[in-house]
Amino acid sequence: MVELLNTREVADYLRLKQRKIYDLVQRGDIPCTRVGGKWLFPRDQIDRWLSARESVHRDAAAPLRTAAPPVIAGSHDPLLEWCVDESRCGLALMGGGSLTGVERLAEGAAVACGLHVRDAVSGVYNIPLVERRLGDRDVVVLEWARREQGLVVAAGNPMGIQGIADLARSGARLVRRPPETGAQTLFDQLVAEAGLRWPDLAALERPVRVETDVGLAVLNGQADAGLAIRSVAHQLRLDFVPLHWERYDLVMRRRDVFEPPLQRLLAFARSPAAARRAEELQGYDLSGFGTVHFNGP
Repeated sequence: MVELLNTREVADYLRLKQRKIYDLVQRGDIPCTRVGGKWLFPRDQIDRWLSARESVHRDAAAPLRTAAPPVIAGSHDPLLEWCVDESRCGLALMGGGSLTGVERLAEGAAVACGLHVRDAVSGVYNIPLVERRLGDRDVVVLEWARREQGLVVAAGNPMGIQGIADLARSGARLVRRPPETGAQTLFDQLVAEAGLRWPDLAALERPVRVETDVGLAVLNGQADAGLAIRSVAHQLRLDFVPLHWERYDLVMRRRDVFEPPLQRLLAFARSPAAARRAEELQGYDLSGFGTVHFNGP
């Protein structure tokens, strides 16, 4: 059984104040999960996270160094989180958004990162960003899954929202994600493509960290709608207005693909158990899993 620490316990364990723990959570800098409105911290992932931070501090200046810490940074994905835990691959997850994940990989602070960033000009996912930031590195981009993005709304869709254009008509209170996330990048593009501007919309002032928080804001009545993947609506028994299928990729150094942690994770992700979990979560298409979309020099 995985030992879960609450906020006070993890603060005592790390010899930090609880306020500092909340700061780390908000920045996506510490492995955690939210259950029933409370933050919980898997003890084994915290131990790996500590080890990774110590390694980074010993050699903070070495980009994409020889032995990156066993951390997957970047965008959160429910299926990836489940596979990391179930595969016992020895990797820890560190959130913070797609763009932050790419930077952590570039700095050598992670062995891989997850991202889903749609290029505003070409509409291509992830590759333009990787080419700009990591194009001269020995990195590969492997497809993890296609995910269905849409508007999470209250059960029964009481405001009758059918698309982005309805957000302005209905005056729906919208919850957003931080600007460094792939979800917010997509939301910004969809709003612009609908001929709207954010000042035309009733957006809440404070963004939320992960897609589950989008659903919780709607469930708790703090917001009327927000952009998230279908699995969030399904898990919280909310309604979902489908808008777009995106591609979520994993980026890593080429040689790290063949190391035991990532090999164990990728092998497990091909298993019937992972396929069943994706079906349970809903909104996943795994038909392209493992496709190499970029292979650096």
